[in-house]
Amino acid sequence: MKKRTMSLLSITILNLAYAQKDTLNQKNIEEVIITGQYTPQSINKSIYKVEVISAEQIKNMAVTNVAEVLNQNLNILVLNSRSSGNSEANIMGLSGAYTKILIDNIPVVSDEGMGNLVDLTKINVNNIERIEIVKGSMGVEYGNNAVAGVINIITKKNYGRKVTANISLQEETVGKDYDLYKKGNGRHVQNLNLGYRINDNWQITADINHNDFQGFKGSLKGYKYFSEGNDKLRGYEWQPKDMIVANAAIRYSKNKTSLFYKVNFLNETINYRDSQVLPEYLGNGNQTFLAKDIDYFTRRWIHQFNILTQIGSRINYSGDFSYQIQERQSQDYQYDVPNRIVFSKDAKETFYKSELLYSRGMFSNFLNSDKFNFQIGYELDRTKGFADQSTFPDQNNNPEGGNVNRVIFNYANFLSAEWKTTDKLSFRPGVRLALSDKFDSQFNYSLTGKYSFNENSNLRGIFGSANRFPTYEELYSYFVDNNHDLRGNENLTPETGYSVGLFWDYQIKSSGNWNYNIGLSGLYLDVADRIENINLGGNKVTYLNVDNYRSLLFGGGLDIKKNNFSFNTGVSLMGVSQELNTGSIESSNDFNYYTEVNAAVNYRLSSLKTLFALYYKYTGKRKAFVYQPGPTVADSGQYVLGDVQDYNMMNFTVSQPFFNNHFEVALGIKNIFDVTTITNTTLSAGAHNSAASNQNLFYGRSYFTRLNYNF
Repeated sequence: MKKRTMSLLSITILNLAYAQKDTLNQKNIEEVIITGQYTPQSINKSIYKVEVISAEQIKNMAVTNVAEVLNQNLNILVLNSRSSGNSEANIMGLSGAYTKILIDNIPVVSDEGMGNLVDLTKINVNNIERIEIVKGSMGVEYGNNAVAGVINIITKKNYGRKVTANISLQEETVGKDYDLYKKGNGRHVQNLNLGYRINDNWQITADINHNDFQGFKGSLKGYKYFSEGNDKLRGYEWQPKDMIVANAAIRYSKNKTSLFYKVNFLNETINYRDSQVLPEYLGNGNQTFLAKDIDYFTRRWIHQFNILTQIGSRINYSGDFSYQIQERQSQDYQYDVPNRIVFSKDAKETFYKSELLYSRGMFSNFLNSDKFNFQIGYELDRTKGFADQSTFPDQNNNPEGGNVNRVIFNYANFLSAEWKTTDKLSFRPGVRLALSDKFDSQFNYSLTGKYSFNENSNLRGIFGSANRFPTYEELYSYFVDNNHDLRGNENLTPETGYSVGLFWDYQIKSSGNWNYNIGLSGLYLDVADRIENINLGGNKVTYLNVDNYRSLLFGGGLDIKKNNFSFNTGVSLMGVSQELNTGSIESSNDFNYYTEVNAAVNYRLSSLKTLFALYYKYTGKRKAFVYQPGPTVADSGQYVLGDVQDYNMMNFTVSQPFFNNHFEVALGIKNIFDVTTITNTTLSAGAHNSAASNQNLFYGRSYFTRLNYNF
């Protein structure tokens, strides 16, 4: 009763808030950040360590989606699924379920929740102003599932000219394959971006992006390939994917009030081509050969409304409101391979659907003090999730099976304060109470401190906690046959995690106009009550909160800039300790370490304005324990140390502007070292399956051309 009273009182009071928003007249976008801030401010003044990827960096990479951008970042590994075509961010060794993905501070809807397990290939880069990354647990500021960190994608909202129009075309090989035919090969990307400033107060923008990826054959031979011997060489290692993303927005700003509304639409089709081709007898001695193919369709709408204003003479208020819906459908059909026609086709069926209502509000700047101030806010979300019986065939133990329909409502209050004890030292403590109609109440805490040795040197210390809520698969999965009995567990509790970190930054400006930025960091992450599938005896498997996970990260970075030249590099050493449990045996909890190195070089010729950009990343050999089943059901098996092969990635781009920068041509090579598949003996589906030996990372060396015209 007390919790309900507190929530009702908070809703009444907290119609006000101040969110970390992009200011209308923001000009230096590389220096101003909003993630984890009371107000937009420079990176140097931020109490959190925030990594920023600017629009210029994204443009120089010639990437087509956010997944490609983040792959360059240290300790972020974007994992791709061959069957679904999805890509998720793995931060500090933890999957996409532990990272919160935001667009303009609003969590993005996904198949199984809000903000986590988001497919990064579904976010195009053409309307992005910058990407802000905070590693470590951010539960107080961003709530559930922000265990490993937060990735906040800030979109463009303000265009300087009265009329802005930009069109770009990018043609890219996929490995060695490329042509321009309708059913050809390669990747074909088109983008149109429009902006119109009606007057000093009103502005409208719109953009549309079409990304047509025709698939990567690799060791296979495409969907047209046919062999009566059923050699399983038909299909693609990376499935064809066609995606359209469109945005439209309107913005109003006057005095101290800013209103922003945007609608985002996504339509995606993925074509899964089965490698197995089987004979089909037609009678009268006739036969053909059929493959069971599947088309997957995703449709997503995101509506968002932001308000930023001032109440009275002091109080800053910000409100975020969003309605989002994502539906994924599949359509099975039999393809007549030798005759290249569809033999039979089923109706489309929805297998996942998520509907989200979200609101977040904050208000701050209550006190007329430069030394102390505080912020109070609320966050609520109502997620309606659906998964059909083909995904979870029988969660109610009846032979007919059934769909999963669940509604989860979460509500949270959070409070933090900033105290500048001296001109050099400041602290920010914070606390969040999260209430849910599905799970027990969760408490999160944070304490952040910053000490400025001088205007060029800062030391940040960060402690934070966060929770991860169970996914649909962990709660409701049901798969039973003669050899398997895997059932979800609706009694699972949220995982709990915390992180502790130290970050030191030092800037040097020499007399020769050289600028140096040096950074050192250390971060410890601990996750308890991790959910793992447990063997209950025989072939019965379920999910329980039994595992623990720890990671330890040490890193350093160096940025050098002078005029038209920039060079930045970083190195990290990360150790992972994971205690796995089958219910019968446990793994070792030893730390296993691996290194990562990245580097980027940009140089622009003063006379011709030609830009040369080189990007490199090395991911070292990793080790992790994986379960190896015994030869019989009675044998409990053992945990063995598996390996993930190391690899190098390098991309190169050269771009040349013409006609006073109105027209630009870019040429480049991606994945120069031609990485496709690496050996990975740590992949395991759990306590009842053996580990896989290979992992698809990329689709080989590719070449691209980009044409960009700015009207």
